[in-house]
Amino acid sequence: MSNPSTQVLHEMKKVINGKDDVIQKVWMTFLAGGHVLVEDLPGVGKTTLAKAFSRVVGLDSNRIQFTPDVVASDVIGFTMFDKEKNEFVFKEGAVMCNLLLGDEINRTSSRTQAALLEAMQEKQVTVDGVTYPLPAPFHVIATQNPYGTIGTQPLPTAQIDRFMTKLSVGYPDFEDQVEMLKNRQQTDPLSSLTQVITKNELLALQQQVQNLFIHEEILRYVTALTEKTRNHPSIHQGISPRGALALCQMAKAHAFLQERDYVIPEDIHAVWLPTSRHRIVMSSVPGAEHEQDTLLEKLLLSVATPDQAMLATF
Repeated sequence: MSNPSTQVLHEMKKVINGKDDVIQKVWMTFLAGGHVLVEDLPGVGKTTLAKAFSRVVGLDSNRIQFTPDVVASDVIGFTMFDKEKNEFVFKEGAVMCNLLLGDEINRTSSRTQAALLEAMQEKQVTVDGVTYPLPAPFHVIATQNPYGTIGTQPLPTAQIDRFMTKLSVGYPDFEDQVEMLKNRQQTDPLSSLTQVITKNELLALQQQVQNLFIHEEILRYVTALTEKTRNHPSIHQGISPRGALALCQMAKAHAFLQERDYVIPEDIHAVWLPTSRHRIVMSSVPGAEHEQDTLLEKLLLSVATPDQAMLATF
């Protein structure tokens, strides 16, 4: 079990029962250098998922519980006058870490949510005109309750577009829940986790993923898919260029886990929904994720892959 990815996924399964696909998608998002938005009901393991990854990958982590009274300075930090030093000093906010867990992000104000924009996109924060780089690597796992839950509000479009993937943990099945209950009777499962790679090893893996080959025909295929979402009558807002880039990055991460050094259409298919579902806005029923997924699956089938397009010319 020398493969680092195999080690990480194996270790994560000790605390997250029956959610192998979710674990893999989060790991792929990390390999692609992105951030994860997890939307689900309370109590299904969203926070445990984030804490487990911070331990297994050896990341310094902070957690911030987003409530209406959380302000931007809690997130990015602030400057204050130090009488002893006779100068203004920077007090770090929660964002100064490798892995930020933003719990229930859609319960805070839009202004506070916006404080994360620079951090998520540029890996830095600016306070009183001074820019401070964030530690590397830097990732956000944000959780949110489904829109319509009491006290929630939609994330701004610019905010949600910076999440590379949107996932749902969901309820465990019968046997997985029984196993989870047995484990929790004995000890805190997080205490049994072992760090299997370092943050520097994660950075090296991210560079390997970045260097994977993606043919121009695959890029044209991704562009055709994203343009379909921009021109569909049921979609008010389609996938942005940032979303197309995220799709390519996630496809590389999927190819990497398959031990290939190049991307094929099946990699695009594997990451299409988690990378795209939060980036489109339906014209009729905003927030109806099940309708979004169904429509996205239909759009995926409607665009010929490069090999299908080549066969059609003969």
